[in-house]
Amino acid sequence: MMAVAAGAAGLWSEVNRCGQNGDFARALKSVNKILQINKDDVTALQCKVVCLIQNGNFKEALGVINTHTKVLTSDVIAFEKAYCEYRLNRIESALKTIQSASQQTDKLKELYGQVLYRLERYDDCLAAYRDLIRNSQDEYEEERKTNLSAVVAAQSTWEKVVPEDLGLREATYELCYNTACALIGQGKLNEAMKKLQKAEELCRQSLSEDSDVTEEDIEAELAIIHGQMAYIMQLQGHTEDALQLYNQIIKLKPTDVGLLAVIANNIITINKDQNVFDSKKKVKLTNAEGVEHKLSKKQLQAIEFNKALLAMYTNQADQCRKLSASLQSQSPEHLLPVLIQAAQLCREKQHAKAVGLLQDFAEQHPASAAEIKLTMAQLKIAQGSVTKACMILRSIEELQHKPGMVSALVTMYSHEEDIDSAIEVFTQAIQWYQQHQPKSAVHLSLIREAANFKLKHGRKKEAISDLEELWKQNPKDVHTLAQLISAYSLVDPEKAKVLSKHLPSSDTMSLKVDVDALENSHGATYVRKKAGKLTGDNQQKEQGQGEVKKKKKKKKGKLPKNYDPKVTPDPERWLPMRERSYYRGRKKGKKKDQVGKGTQGSTTTGSSELDASRTASSPPTSPRPSSGAAVSATSNVIPPRHQKPAGAPATKKKQQQKKKKGAKGGLLIVLVAALLTVVSLSSGVPACWQSIGN
Repeated sequence: MMAVAAGAAGLWSEVNRCGQNGDFARALKSVNKILQINKDDVTALQCKVVCLIQNGNFKEALGVINTHTKVLTSDVIAFEKAYCEYRLNRIESALKTIQSASQQTDKLKELYGQVLYRLERYDDCLAAYRDLIRNSQDEYEEERKTNLSAVVAAQSTWEKVVPEDLGLREATYELCYNTACALIGQGKLNEAMKKLQKAEELCRQSLSEDSDVTEEDIEAELAIIHGQMAYIMQLQGHTEDALQLYNQIIKLKPTDVGLLAVIANNIITINKDQNVFDSKKKVKLTNAEGVEHKLSKKQLQAIEFNKALLAMYTNQADQCRKLSASLQSQSPEHLLPVLIQAAQLCREKQHAKAVGLLQDFAEQHPASAAEIKLTMAQLKIAQGSVTKACMILRSIEELQHKPGMVSALVTMYSHEEDIDSAIEVFTQAIQWYQQHQPKSAVHLSLIREAANFKLKHGRKKEAISDLEELWKQNPKDVHTLAQLISAYSLVDPEKAKVLSKHLPSSDTMSLKVDVDALENSHGATYVRKKAGKLTGDNQQKEQGQGEVKKKKKKKKGKLPKNYDPKVTPDPERWLPMRERSYYRGRKKGKKKDQVGKGTQGSTTTGSSELDASRTASSPPTSPRPSSGAAVSATSNVIPPRHQKPAGAPATKKKQQQKKKKGAKGGLLIVLVAALLTVVSLSSGVPACWQSIGN
């Protein structure tokens, strides 16, 4: 027994020495030897778990804890168990382990804050870090403040909460980066860019002090800052600069899969429906292992939306439907998956089915009914059903009275020549404002527009009632009174005369103008000088009426080289040749018949003798004894170089067929162009590419 105790003591000293040196692999061997002596040694088991955690074997460490639950109780090993679960991305289990611990140590509180952040419970996380900073004093205070600023940035970005000023001193590049993220969430992009530039400077300064850090290491550390800079450029519309910076970061091949996924997603949003092959390459980066543990839920959701849109634009209909259905099951109340499905149906020419899908969603989710109905109206207009589109728009009660909606409806009804419905739209909007905002500028503007519309379409009496209402609202409005008099003059001239008495007199209408100052102004001086110049010119013309005006010398026309003054020119020389009286037409084949055809050395003969078809059809005659018969005989034989090839007719047909194919090719181009137009129209329904920040 004494020897065993001595051996165990030696092993423990070895474990202690290795732990201080950081050699946890060797320490683990010594701990295992101790456990061979006493398998239920609590301290040895704890040391084994710690060694496994330090070596990154979280799964094995958790297995040791779960195997020895009787010895390693939750009070003894709560932190180690929760930490293993956290590192294995079992966040809910880690939270339960922390909450079940009887004593909340500082280590557990630190881990609790991290777990709450991963669960996106930002309010609880903020409270936890505030408590930690308030009740702890050690060398990790700067890290806690960094985590606190990260929580504030997340609230600003994902929950649109205006962050409070925590008074954190931006002494490190991490704090500057988190502050910039919070500013991006508030839409203060220029301020955020300045903070990121400051973060870059601080990062370079802090890393350059270490001689072991290379320039590549610095660029790798700056990658996330540069990624956020590119995101700001993209939000500001500088897409070319953003794209260039994104590609520079990808070339560095950073190890952070979350950063690569965000950058790849943002490049896809810049490409949109263009450069889809590049987007298909970039989308692979968003599928890397572990991405789901690095990004927030909204970031992951935006990436999935963009995947569905990319599938639609690359004609992967089944993939698009699968992704959008998955998104809808995850977020049944979200609008974008339904819009993507409707856009895909429109690309497949199933417009009625798309409208039905949107109608069902609007009935199930009244909160999104307005946006859905606007999309439905757009689809109806694309189909040419303007009246049905108007009916859908008028069913959106919360938008009926809006000036933009009234203008759209009136325009559409006017296009359909449905004046009564257009006037009804005006009437309903005016009545709403009469009840809710009777003296608003919008109300008066609607009445005036309604009156103008009615006058334009011959509804004078109705227009007069609107103008009278306007005049009652503001009796001093001369413009309305003049309009009312003008309208009455078309219907009741006597009433127009009576109303004209209310017009102000000419004396009151005259403006107080300084005539001298007006005449001496720059514009008046210019006009006066110009008028005087013109007057002087007229006087000179009158004085010089008797003088003979100088005539410009005309240049003599050039005569042709063969011009003969003794010969009278042809009076019909200006007419085209075909219209002249002496034109007899061209004599075809006169010169061609004189050209000799045949083998070398043959003499020329008439065309009838060279006609092979005629000699073939005419009966053969006995040859003449003269040499002319020999010539004639030889001329009847068409030499090889003058013969038509055997496949000449077929070649002609092939040429005709080629021409027909060319015509079909032209038609195909037109069809493709038309198809692209349809695609661009129907794909405009979702318009929901989402770029995300880091």
